[in-house]
Amino acid sequence: MRILVVCQYYYPEPFRHPDICEELVKRGGHEVTVVTGLPNYPMGEIYDGYRKGEKRDEILNGVTVHRCFTIGRKHNVMYRFLNYYSYAFSSVGYVKKLAGDYDVVLVHQLSPVMMAYAAIQYKKKHGVPVVLYCLDLWPESLVAGGIARDSALYKIFHRISEKIYRQADQILVSSRSFVSYFEREFRMTGIEYLPQYAETIFTPEQCRKVENGCIDLMFAGNLGTAQSVGTIIEAARLTAGIPNLRWHIVGDGAELERLRTMAAGMDQVVFHGRKPLEEMPKYYAMADAMLVTMQKDPVLSLTLPGKVQTYMAAGKPILGAIDGETAQAVEAAGCGVCSGAEDAEALAENVRRFIGMDRRMLGRNARAYYDKHFEKQRFLDRLERFLTRCAASGGSV
Repeated sequence: MRILVVCQYYYPEPFRHPDICEELVKRGGHEVTVVTGLPNYPMGEIYDGYRKGEKRDEILNGVTVHRCFTIGRKHNVMYRFLNYYSYAFSSVGYVKKLAGDYDVVLVHQLSPVMMAYAAIQYKKKHGVPVVLYCLDLWPESLVAGGIARDSALYKIFHRISEKIYRQADQILVSSRSFVSYFEREFRMTGIEYLPQYAETIFTPEQCRKVENGCIDLMFAGNLGTAQSVGTIIEAARLTAGIPNLRWHIVGDGAELERLRTMAAGMDQVVFHGRKPLEEMPKYYAMADAMLVTMQKDPVLSLTLPGKVQTYMAAGKPILGAIDGETAQAVEAAGCGVCSGAEDAEALAENVRRFIGMDRRMLGRNARAYYDKHFEKQRFLDRLERFLTRCAASGGSV
């Protein structure tokens, strides 16, 4: 197949879908073209080497990549929306010039949902079906950014989101709870659950803890408002009296400086900054357990963050301050303990409990659950099947 992929983010930004695109090229001889933006996530500034027309067209590991004009997201609402719509408009302009010789369009839908406009434009012009893989619910993601559900802005984006979702021929979702959301919120059926996987570099062997006499807990990922990493800092303060307990934060994002300020004077909290994907197993090997946190919100609780699959693949116990889908997965796997979102006291108490638990057993349970439910080849088989069937049937899967 010739597959057109639409996603605002791509390598060198820290997302998993470049691996998906490259695997599709390898496994089936598919031709994959990606229409993306200028890299600027998570810090909001266009990366060095991608300004002034640099690297607008590349071939990366067999994937053809075109980068459309994008304004950096910076760290305020105005620039965030300029970022969203600059990509939306420039990508639509670009796909209008493309020939109609693709078999299917795949939207890897993170925030914002408007990144799907280019896929819809291509479908309208050439009649090519669209498969949309939803990893971030809209308009609910606006709530995490402080937009009230009863506001006029939320209602506008509710209409925009529903219109976009209804124009996809097949919607795949990364969390089982998203299925019920689409049924309830948009009265849409036929939604298919396709959970994310972890890159193959994350294995128990690669990420085995190097014993050092300390208890090391680690959060890895974006440091944004939705991730509620402040809950971790507060839990670290509440457990300051536990000897040899250390908290590691690996990542970057809009909340970084505020979190550093929160942790000022707390020697047990270590910030490592953002690291390349290929280096991450080395950092996982520092950890006895991994941390996952999220804001307290009924819809955010539907999310299963991709880091959960990575934690499990690495054979790591999981400690969480998170509700809903993730807490259920950790419990089902028997690989850790979760308390309520934003509850630092409960997280601190669970850390005390964890110190006396069988960490090796929890790690084995994590990897076993990953192999059964999230394994990479299973994901790729199902995605390829959806794409092939959608392309062959002209949109009806």
